[in-house]
This record gives sequence, structure tokens and C-alpha cells, in this order.
Amino acid sequence: MPEMPEVQGLVDFLAGRVRGRTVRSARIASIAALKTFDPPIDALVGRAVSAVARHGKFVEIAMGDGLSLVFHLAKAGWLRWHETLPATVIRPGRSPIALRVGFDDGSGFDLTEAGTKKSLAVSVVRDPADVPGIARLGPDPLAPEFSRDVFADLVAGRRTQIKGLLRDQTIIAGIGNAYSDEILHAARMSPYAIVGDRDRAEIDRLYDALRETLAAAVEAASGRPPVELKDAKRRGMSVHGRAGEACPVCGDTVRSVFFADRSLEYCPTCQTGGRPLADRRLSRLLK
Repeated sequence: MPEMPEVQGLVDFLAGRVRGRTVRSARIASIAALKTFDPPIDALVGRAVSAVARHGKFVEIAMGDGLSLVFHLAKAGWLRWHETLPATVIRPGRSPIALRVGFDDGSGFDLTEAGTKKSLAVSVVRDPADVPGIARLGPDPLAPEFSRDVFADLVAGRRTQIKGLLRDQTIIAGIGNAYSDEILHAARMSPYAIVGDRDRAEIDRLYDALRETLAAAVEAASGRPPVELKDAKRRGMSVHGRAGEACPVCGDTVRSVFFADRSLEYCPTCQTGGRPLADRRLSRLLK
């Protein structure tokens, strides 16, 4: 799933290419992806892009006259950029393409989604806060105002596992399964640890790991075209997706715990005092 660093990479890429451009075409190929009906998708045609912004894991392409195209790539979605938009006709149900947008210089992009479980979401709104997922977002962890004290107040007294808290978009926006693994590895904390049981020194260590991990990932994504972002993310991982490999910090074997349709990865030596975690947790324990 694309998370904040990759989404920010997409935002930066798009901003350099579509800002000031006029939308020439906007076609939905998967009706399930379109979550709004007023304004209609074709209301974007003829409008000029004024800005591209990120809200958690959502991308907003804002028009200068009050409309925005907002999309969330979900677990299996991605953006495919075309310097020259293909002239081929998109056939609904026979293509991974959910949305195709073209601009007045002939360029454009497709939003695609792999697999059978379709969760990619597209909205056309007058205000990004009209998208329920954006309205519920917690603070951005890289915002200047997201201070050490703000973070400490945010997590104080919560009887929640740290892994689940980091992934909860209503508490902190933009972090998903992969970067929560990386943050916890950097902080030397078990994913099952209860946030409310951590002392201030541990909370400070978690805050530092969160900010440093995400800032480094955003920097690594900066300036890359969409086609390179997924591989750059994989290369930057220390534990996530690396079960069976050696921890780059201590050399212990990275382990996995599977839950629902995901897994978490961790290093026993770095995070759990050398003890492997029991792989029998129900998915509800990590939500």
C-alpha cells in the first residue's frame, strides 16, 4: 500500500507536471471507484489545475475555481503517468485502469488497481474535507506543529498496541503497515507494546524514530517518477518485507507475524528482548 512518503513523491511529481495545465478529459473506467456524483467527473474538463496537495494518504488535484479531484490508492492502486496519453479505448471490466485523466498538452495519467478486491477511491468535491476519510484524519506527523509534546499528549494513557496506534489514520495521518514496522524497529519497541505503559523517555524515542524514518523516506522519494517509487520504498526497508533476512542493525533474523491479509516484521533482538512473538494474534488485536 502506498503510504505517506510515496504519496508525497506522487504529489511532488504531479505538481511539476500538471500545475497550470487544463484538464482535457476525465473518464471513469471502474464505476465502483467513483465515490461522488455531484459534481460529476466531467465537471473537471476545461478547468485548470492550481495545486496538488497531500492529505494523509490522499492526493488532491485542486482546480483554480473551487473543484478538486481527490483519490486514495488503497492497498493495490497506483498512478501511471503518460507523457503522451494513449489513444486506446478503456474497456470497463477488462482493464486494471479505474480512471484516466488527460491534459491540454497531451499528457495524462491512469489510476490503476491490481487484484480482485477493489478499494481505490476517486472523488470530485468542492472542499477536500467533504471526503469522509480526509475529514477524519489526525495530524500530519511531519508538520512543523507536530511537536514532541503534541505527540506525547496525543498518545497519553491510550490502552492500545503501538502498531495499531501508528496505523490509525484518525490519530496520526499517513502511516501504514510498512512504515509502522520501520518506525518501531528504529525505536526498538515491540509492535505489541501498550502505548499507555511507555514512560516519557520511550515516548520521546518513538517520536524521534517516527519523524526521522518518515523524513528519510520522503527525501528518498523526492524527485522520483511514479515508476520508481515502489522499488525505492522496498530498498529503504530495514525489516518490513524482509522476513528471514539479517537485521541490518544486529544481524538477528527478521521475523514475521501474520494477521488477516497482512504481516508485520520485526527483529527480536532489537525489539522484543530476543523473544520471538507468538504468531497467533487475531487481526482485531492490531486494528
